[in-house]
Amino acid sequence: MLLVNTVVYYSFSCKIPFYIIALVSITGYLLLGNFFRCPIRLFGHDTEKIVIAPADGKVVAIEEVDEYEYFHDRRLLVSIFMSPLNVHANWYPVDGVVKRVTHQSGKFMKAWLPKASTENERSMIVIETPEGVEVMARQIAGAMARRIVTYAEAGEECFIDEHMGFIKFGSRVDVYLPVGTEVFVRLGQATTGNQTVIGKLN
Repeated sequence: MLLVNTVVYYSFSCKIPFYIIALVSITGYLLLGNFFRCPIRLFGHDTEKIVIAPADGKVVAIEEVDEYEYFHDRRLLVSIFMSPLNVHANWYPVDGVVKRVTHQSGKFMKAWLPKASTENERSMIVIETPEGVEVMARQIAGAMARRIVTYAEAGEECFIDEHMGFIKFGSRVDVYLPVGTEVFVRLGQATTGNQTVIGKLN
């Protein structure tokens, strides 16, 4: 960016093109800087049976669904959509032990579409809580996202407050909970990763 702006500055006697390109460059730099933030956040409360929002964004689904990839039964799905303006770092939604981590290639449909959960490129992280309850978090690439980074590894302990991964550009994180989990969020609600409580396990 600096090189382009320097060339434009010295190439035109009229400085209007330079000011336009400089403005675009600065705006782009600020947007990228905002997007790639990876803040350290502490929940600061008791985490027993608590499920925390794994991402900044907006709740786009709260519904019971049939989950066929791992559980093969009925689950409560809470989906959080991240726009390009949100922080795209992801946090573990529960304390526990990582049971399974998989990555699957797929399409790059718009992340808020229902089919994105099963047809888009995605990573699956299954966590067993200290109470023996299994919770799945699924990182889903969106229309702009082309890379999912997952830090979780099977067999390791994980805790709320720790980063689970990162998704580049607009995307979504699904959390699959046991049916009967008490839900504390509503459709359209904004969430803050590692801060908003989305539910409590029975």
